[in-house]
Amino acid sequence: MTSKLDQLRDMTVVVADTGDLQAVRRLKPQDCTTNPSLVLKALQAPEMADHLAHAVEAGRGAADPVSAIVQHLTVGLGAELSKIVPGRVSTEVDAHLSFDTEASIAKARALIAAYDKLGISKDRILIKLATTWEGVKAAEVLQKEGIDCNMTLLFSMAQARAAADVGAFLISPFVGRITDWYSKSTGQSYTPETDPGVQSVRRIYDHYKTHGIETVVMGASFRNTGQIEALAGCDRLTISPDLMTKLSEDNGDLPRKLSPGAAKGTAEAISEPEFRWDLNEDAMATEKLAEGIRKFHEDALKLGKIVTERLAA
Repeated sequence: MTSKLDQLRDMTVVVADTGDLQAVRRLKPQDCTTNPSLVLKALQAPEMADHLAHAVEAGRGAADPVSAIVQHLTVGLGAELSKIVPGRVSTEVDAHLSFDTEASIAKARALIAAYDKLGISKDRILIKLATTWEGVKAAEVLQKEGIDCNMTLLFSMAQARAAADVGAFLISPFVGRITDWYSKSTGQSYTPETDPGVQSVRRIYDHYKTHGIETVVMGASFRNTGQIEALAGCDRLTISPDLMTKLSEDNGDLPRKLSPGAAKGTAEAISEPEFRWDLNEDAMATEKLAEGIRKFHEDALKLGKIVTERLAA
């Protein structure tokens, strides 16, 4: 029998949500996504010790050595991942720049330049930006420069519409974090079909396909395989190694749940006031976006602390 993971590969591009090199080699995804939390975890693995030491020595003479070393580590991990996967590696712009369009653009360009020095072309990289209004406007500029963007921390239709309006290459609508919020606020548990995170991605997917929007929909942030199975057929799904392993060990039938239909018309663009109002009216999206930015920044600070301690050693 064919595993559910292999069945999923026949209808959806499977992406690994990890910086774990061994897991990526074992599971053979098409792409990889990383974020500050995953980078922090990956760099604590024994096989990355030499990489950390090399980055610290290489960045000692920089004007801002901690920032230079963190970028070196992040891009270095992405470079290692790019040697394993045939597709794209997503690398995130610093969370503390989420409300600064110009700084986000500058950081994205710096990341692409750093990859280029390692011989990795920009068509192998996706720049991850938080889906704030400022992040969306940064993506608008970057996409025109041929730098493809992955809009992350996306929890609402307003965010999805804004990302599509500027031609973002890909969006990462979150599933598990939405479900977490509703479970906590209502005290309810959900089946895959009633799961509010699953339903959110399905609405966005249907909106995009109905209006002929080319931006790729990549479901993210899964808590269980049921959520993944309920989105079988989505353009892409980024999945943790643990859940990918569970799918690889399950030989049950996996029916397709999402299919693109014929486009019926052009979507109306969302204005900045409408974006901000719709986001404000959605308590879940507002809270999870802010929380996500804070948590990514916290892990970036932890990584910076590790680098600072190594510099002082």
